[in-house]
Amino acid sequence: MAELKKVRWGIMSTAKIGREKTIPAMQSSEFCDVVAIASRNKDQAELEASRLNIREVYSSYDDLLASDIDAVYIPLPNHLHVEWAKKAIEAGKHVLCEKPIGLSSFEAKELLKASQKRPDVKVMEAFMYHFHPQWKYVKKLVDDGVIGELKVIQSFFSYYNIDPNNIRNQVDVGGGGMMDIGCYCVSLSRFLFDKEPKRVLGIIEYDPDLLTDRIASGIMDFSTGTSLFTCSTQLTPFQRVNIIGEKARIEIEIPFNPEPDKISKIWIYSNADSKEVTFDPVNQYSVQADAFSKAILDNTDVPVNLEDAINNMKVIELIIESSKENRWLTI
Repeated sequence: MAELKKVRWGIMSTAKIGREKTIPAMQSSEFCDVVAIASRNKDQAELEASRLNIREVYSSYDDLLASDIDAVYIPLPNHLHVEWAKKAIEAGKHVLCEKPIGLSSFEAKELLKASQKRPDVKVMEAFMYHFHPQWKYVKKLVDDGVIGELKVIQSFFSYYNIDPNNIRNQVDVGGGGMMDIGCYCVSLSRFLFDKEPKRVLGIIEYDPDLLTDRIASGIMDFSTGTSLFTCSTQLTPFQRVNIIGEKARIEIEIPFNPEPDKISKIWIYSNADSKEVTFDPVNQYSVQADAFSKAILDNTDVPVNLEDAINNMKVIELIIESSKENRWLTI
């Protein structure tokens, strides 16, 4: 029996999301072989390589890109995403880059230009929620008209973190709620409405010391319906999404980071009745890694293209600008 072909992966940095979420998920996936990890702190890289049973260790990202890996996963701070994604593309390595893809839509466009020069290289933003079965199911319900015409989406995502040493609280590297978690609320809205909003309105509160956005609310007008959200880095931890149509409402209990070893739940409420739908435990990071790896192995389009990443950044930017100007802004 022929050995299963896998993509040889290198991990760029020892970031928490990588070592605690993505790397273990990739190691348990079907089409990924995590063979290398790099950090500018070699001791840290060696520690994590030993703990995660990764064979090769590099003390520079350039050395990682010069190795014989096929693809690189980039969980670096936001301001380094595009710089190192472009270097990976130039080195002929496929790129799965953490969200947000960059600090601006301009940066995202520059990454697209770099990828267009190497059509043999796959590049994708790592919005893992797209790959969870609960979202695939909800998307089908909406597309099939089960709730009637989609009219309103309400989403909320928050946690509490005031540590000034945490990169999420450092404004110069792309910290703040909108970049870290508000991007999910924007993404899911565009995903469900399957189009771009016509105009947006933002209301944002900034931390007086950290200078990052700590509570951000936005309204996205899709002309046929509206999406409203709040995200925060300084509120009690909570997440929920409600999707409301003329006939029914869908509520997602843990929309963004459901535990991989627990069942996931959604509820569908209609005028006549209500029902709970459950989904078997699944690691959405594993599904994402396999989907991207399959695109590499089969030489097919990636599940979510860079144009989507650019458009998501455009909306985020306008919501932030809208808050500063205290008015609606048109896309």
